[in-house]
Amino acid sequence: MTARSLPRLTLVLGGARSGKSRHAEQLVMQAPPPWVYLATAQALDGEMQKRIDQHRSRRDPRWRTMEVPLDIAEAIAAPSSGAMLLDCLTLWLSNALLAKRNLAAEGDRLIAVLSVAPGPLVVVSNEVGLGIVPDTPLGREFRDAQGQLNQRVAAIADHVLLMAAGLPLSLK
Repeated sequence: MTARSLPRLTLVLGGARSGKSRHAEQLVMQAPPPWVYLATAQALDGEMQKRIDQHRSRRDPRWRTMEVPLDIAEAIAAPSSGAMLLDCLTLWLSNALLAKRNLAAEGDRLIAVLSVAPGPLVVVSNEVGLGIVPDTPLGREFRDAQGQLNQRVAAIADHVLLMAAGLPLSLK
């Protein structure tokens, strides 16, 4: 895939440590710089800060990072001069759930913006439905909401990849 053929909207799914973020970064870097990194992670503890630092350290300095833990629809809709990477929907959804936002309304806003975003835009999300059933109501609510959101984004995406062991498997 060349920069010229980079789809308008690509969804990169996978489990934890499957290589989805690294692969998504490589996809975006096929487009001319500058690139926009929409980061949804919040450094609420030392472990998450370490993960954020690892992601930052491997990125080319031509990336422009925007910290958007909640308002990703607005960030995607804002005028941009380059390809965008949204990493990741899973953390955004978790942030929205913990902020007690209306997940259905937030999902609708996001899908509306993704549907018209000029791209190229690469969206990263975790596939959370392959593991054990969460033992708490909140965990099950999150798993169900994540699965539904992934389906909605996949339905409008031009290209969908599933990462397994660092290898991209094309689903769409």
